Amino acid sequence: MTIEIGSVVKARYKTASYVGSIKEERGKFYLVEILAVLKHPQQGDLHHPKETEDVFFHERRALAHHEKANIPKTAVSAYTDTVPEYSDSLRTAVQQLKHDLEQQPASRYQELALANVETLEKDYFK
Repeated sequence: MTIEIGSVVKARYKTASYVGSIKEERGKFYLVEILAVLKHPQQGDLHHPKETEDVFFHERRALAHHEKANIPKTAVSAYTDTVPEYSDSLRTAVQQLKHDLEQQPASRYQELALANVETLEKDYFK
């Protein structure tokens, strides 16, 4: 399938996945408007995953509804399922991230990541 302007796509961005709509082609990138969250970003430092010592432990938010991001063409593929409602998809993605973290062995990373997720939940779902 050819990806054209207006196509609905799955887009991987850093450690997250989204459903979006192609707005522009920009060389090796697409400008993608975010419509739903499939996988919430992992918490912490992108360059040192799951590490807590001598790194800046980031609170990593999901891209917002209708936010636009430049995403490499290699990280974009066709999306043919029904596009979920943004807030429902965000809630599901956060719950999945929290569940995944709770299944990990206790560690400083797990503790900090769960604390970030709880803060994000309060902010996202006021």
